Amino acid sequence: MTTIKIAGVPEHFNLPWQLCLENKEFEAANIDLQWTNVPEGTGKMCQMLRHGETDIAVILTEGIVKDIVAGNPSKIVQVYVETPLIWGIHVASNSDYQQLSDLENTKAAISRVGSGSQLMAYVNAENQNWNTQKLQFEIVNTIDGAVDSLTNGTADYFMWERFMTKPLVDKGLFRRIADCPTPWPCFVIAVRNEVLERESGSIKKILEIINAKTRLFKAIKHIEIRLANDFNQKEEDIISWLSLTEWSQKNPTEDMLNKVQNQLLRLSLIEKKSTFAEIVKAL
Repeated sequence: MTTIKIAGVPEHFNLPWQLCLENKEFEAANIDLQWTNVPEGTGKMCQMLRHGETDIAVILTEGIVKDIVAGNPSKIVQVYVETPLIWGIHVASNSDYQQLSDLENTKAAISRVGSGSQLMAYVNAENQNWNTQKLQFEIVNTIDGAVDSLTNGTADYFMWERFMTKPLVDKGLFRRIADCPTPWPCFVIAVRNEVLERESGSIKKILEIINAKTRLFKAIKHIEIRLANDFNQKEEDIISWLSLTEWSQKNPTEDMLNKVQNQLLRLSLIEKKSTFAEIVKAL
C-alpha cells in the first residue's frame, strides 16, 4: 500500500475528503491517505510542503501561487473549489469600528505571514484604495488567537471565511462589518514535485476518488445536517453556504493564474511572475 500524506484546513470545504476516508475509498485503491488538519491555514501548509511534512495540500490559491513563485518545490494539479471564498471582515463586538472605512491604518490579525488572511488584507486594502504599504499585522496563528487579539486590542480586525466565523458572530464575540470575496477560485490541490514524479499514478487515483465525491457531494442525503453538526453551524447557514459553493474537478486555466499573479505583482507580494508550467502540472 502506498502512503501519501495530505493536509487541509478543518473546515466544511474538506468534508468530502473525510467521507472518502471514512468509507475507506482510498484504501480500496491501495492508498494509505493520511490526513492532517491544519487550523493555522495556508501559510503553515506552504511550510509543510517545503519541509516534506505533507505530500499534498488542499490550499488557498493565492497563497500557494505566491509560495511556488518564491521557490516552493510543488505544483498545482487541480482546482478544488471553483467559487470564490467569501472572507468576512470582523471586529470585536464591542469595538468602535462600524464600517469598513474605519479600518484604514489599523492592524489586521493574521494566522501567519503568507497566509490567506494576510494576502486578502492586501486585496481588501487595494479594493478600498488604501495605502497597502501602511498595512500592519499581528500574527495570531488560529481563530482562537484572533478572538484573543481582537478582544484585548492587540489587533483591530480579522479576515476569515465568513461561515466558519459565523458562530463567533452569533455568540457576540465578533461583529462582521463587510465581506471581501476572492477574485478567483479559492482552493486548489498542490503536490510536492518529488511526490508527483515518484507517485503520479497514486496522485491521479486520489484525484479521481475525490472528484467523484465532490461531483455528487451536494446530493448526499442530509449532508447539511452532517456539516452543521461537524462544524458547529446552524443548518440555515450551511444551506446558504452550499448554495454559494461549487467544487471543481478541472485544471487551473492560464487566465486564472494570470489574474492571481497580476494582482500579487501589483501588490508587491511577488517580485516576478512564473510561467504556467512552473506552477501547474496537469495529470
